[in-house]
Amino acid sequence: MKFIKGIFFEFAKRSVRLHLLRSSLAVIGIVIGVAAISAMGMLGNSLVLSVSESLSDVGDSIVIYPHGGVSQGPASATTDDKITERMLKDIKSAAGPNDVIPIYSTADTIEVGGEDGIASVYGMKPTDIPIMLDLEEGQWLKSSSGAIAGTRIADEFDLKIGSKIKLGDKKLRIVGILKERGMGFDINPDYAIIVEDKFYKSAYDQEDYDQVIVKVRDINEIDSVKSAIEKKMNRKDDVINAFDTKAILETILDTFGKISMFTTAIGGISLIVAGVSIFNVQMMSVTERIKEIGIIRSIGTQKSEVMKMFLYEALILGFFGAAVGALFSFLGGYLAIYVMLQETSYLFEPSTLVYIPFGMAFGIATSLLSGIYPAWKAANLNPIEALRHE
Repeated sequence: MKFIKGIFFEFAKRSVRLHLLRSSLAVIGIVIGVAAISAMGMLGNSLVLSVSESLSDVGDSIVIYPHGGVSQGPASATTDDKITERMLKDIKSAAGPNDVIPIYSTADTIEVGGEDGIASVYGMKPTDIPIMLDLEEGQWLKSSSGAIAGTRIADEFDLKIGSKIKLGDKKLRIVGILKERGMGFDINPDYAIIVEDKFYKSAYDQEDYDQVIVKVRDINEIDSVKSAIEKKMNRKDDVINAFDTKAILETILDTFGKISMFTTAIGGISLIVAGVSIFNVQMMSVTERIKEIGIIRSIGTQKSEVMKMFLYEALILGFFGAAVGALFSFLGGYLAIYVMLQETSYLFEPSTLVYIPFGMAFGIATSLLSGIYPAWKAANLNPIEALRHE
């Protein structure tokens, strides 16, 4: 029995060799399909991982603005509404043991060594800054004459520890450089100058706060903390707007996940086209080998064995196409991720690499499915009519 099975596998290999050009074209279709579906899946997953990592540090926050508008960053709208000390006291009461951080924010001109620009400016209590941010080098603020620079603005103006800057009409000395944090829903410190709240109030003649950030210690309680703050503050009229960054983060990650699925589906279309190509190759093979089929059927070969012979052929085409496609998918995924993200660390994550065997399995399955009908047709040919075929 094993010998007979081996013969039919050899028949399948012989057919592939005899029609090498036609078989190669079918294999190329599978290669392109597997490479496309795997590379697109890897790219999509890498984008999700990148966004998740960039935003994960701010997923535990509740951002509170005065109702009616925000005032953050150089390009944002401003409002006369502020968060007063009395409102801040009520927010702290509703937030319980969680950290409540009031923040001043604006934009101002910055001058460094004759070079001018615009920078976001955040005023914070010195004890609150380490709760919100991480220091790359230098030290935290200890006096109103010092400032901390975000990593991006430090690179732009070549700021070092001890550098002198002019913020508006005030002179400050850089005492620390922040670690890069990436995108955020609360503040964007990478492009900002951080100053003491006392300096901010004096320099910009402002007492009330632009926003308040609540850092929730247990992320599972973020919804209840947000509800408690809104219930406390908005009893009669809407006084504040509260945004749950965890919900925003989940929405963004869900959106990127759908984009990943969409790009993978685009790769799947090319694999379907490859399946049609294999179907065509198999149908041509059946037509050309009708007499051969009649001979092997007339000597007692079962229908299932004839069917297996053609399925073996489809499997050979699918396997080689999937193997070569896996190699090209890794190279293509590496290149795509490097171009999009300027780094390739996410490529080696298990959730990214899993798209390679997934693409291979999909390619082999497509090949087998494409070969089922031609194999069935070959197995069900009438032996006598097949022998008479010219």
